[in-house]
Amino acid sequence: MKAIIRQTLEESIEAKEKFINAHESLIMDCARQMAGTLQAGRKILLFGNGGSAADCQHIAAEFVNRFQMERPPLAAIALTCDTSVITSIGNDYSYDDIFLKQVQALGKKGDMAIGISTSGNSPNVIRAAEAAKDMGLTLVGFSGAGGKLKDLSDIAFCVDTPVTARVQEVHIFLAHILCDLSERILYNA
Repeated sequence: MKAIIRQTLEESIEAKEKFINAHESLIMDCARQMAGTLQAGRKILLFGNGGSAADCQHIAAEFVNRFQMERPPLAAIALTCDTSVITSIGNDYSYDDIFLKQVQALGKKGDMAIGISTSGNSPNVIRAAEAAKDMGLTLVGFSGAGGKLKDLSDIAFCVDTPVTARVQEVHIFLAHILCDLSERILYNA
């Protein structure tokens, strides 16, 4: 078991280092855009499936409540939380539309959308991402090595590893960095 623990740790560190080395400037640019979006009174919409759905909720909580500092709430909504909306859309239309309709209802030009898909090809994430782009939202994609989300995104964060768990670990690591940097930009910390 010790060997497995150590191997997992090493793989996680390696994935994060490789990701930061490839995306450091893009992370800074994204944080500036996030802060600008929020400073302009706009919001961040987040959507994804499974573990990525949980990440959306986690990230939204960091913005709405607080991350590293005491500050006013920031506007972020996880589109993964309202079971009545999700199940009614899934039942009446299609599971592929569960985020699309919410983006159409809640998104406004100047908002930011964050789509999270480990494969980069989840149909419901792609449909919502396409709508976000058409509506004038800035689209940030968190994915694995690629997929359709990479090509659609204004800002694409692709984690180059075939191991789903490592991709997800880098996604939440990235989200924490973006929250931290956005707070510091907005509140001069």
